[in-house]
Amino acid sequence: MTYRTVKQLADARAPEELFRGQWQNRATKLDTFKPYLHQRWDEGCTNAWKLWEEISEHGYRGGYGAVRDYLGPLRTTPRPPDVRPPSVTTVSGWLLTRPDALREDDRLRLKAALANCPELEALAGHIPSFARMLTQREGEQITAVRADDLPSLHTFTNGLERDLDAVTAGLSTPWKSGVVEGPVNRIKMLNRQMFGRAGFELLRKRVPLA
Repeated sequence: MTYRTVKQLADARAPEELFRGQWQNRATKLDTFKPYLHQRWDEGCTNAWKLWEEISEHGYRGGYGAVRDYLGPLRTTPRPPDVRPPSVTTVSGWLLTRPDALREDDRLRLKAALANCPELEALAGHIPSFARMLTQREGEQITAVRADDLPSLHTFTNGLERDLDAVTAGLSTPWKSGVVEGPVNRIKMLNRQMFGRAGFELLRKRVPLA
């Protein structure tokens, strides 16, 4: 071994620096299949033997050792952490919060969630309308969700349409039934205290005395 060779080995800072000359960047049988290996690796398949079998079915004629050696450095390369999608509760909280009250990072995450789900984006468009309907007494817009493919909202609308005139009047007029809600709840409480067996005559006598 010559002095030049010894010095080259001693000064090398990485194994790649030793591969010079005619062997450097030489084409191999594996080159054609490297993009496929990286794709499968990113998909979560890190079994070198299985990947060798897969590319062999696609025409690779090299040995298993070459595949194993090529994938070796990938095992020590840190992978970016997987970003977990937000939970249903989290997304619901974002949708039910006024946009100007959301934090900037939550606003960006909500925007990304809506971009990946057209149905959710359509739902988000109906929430402000429903809020205005409740606060500005616009009960006539109850059936506006029919235009979108949102089966859950259609079920909700079907329930409202069973007594649509009363629902529309409740959301469009100043009259409220709050005055009678208290006595009704008190009668229900008395009935429960008697295990639901109180008839009309007994309740009629007990309510004034309660």
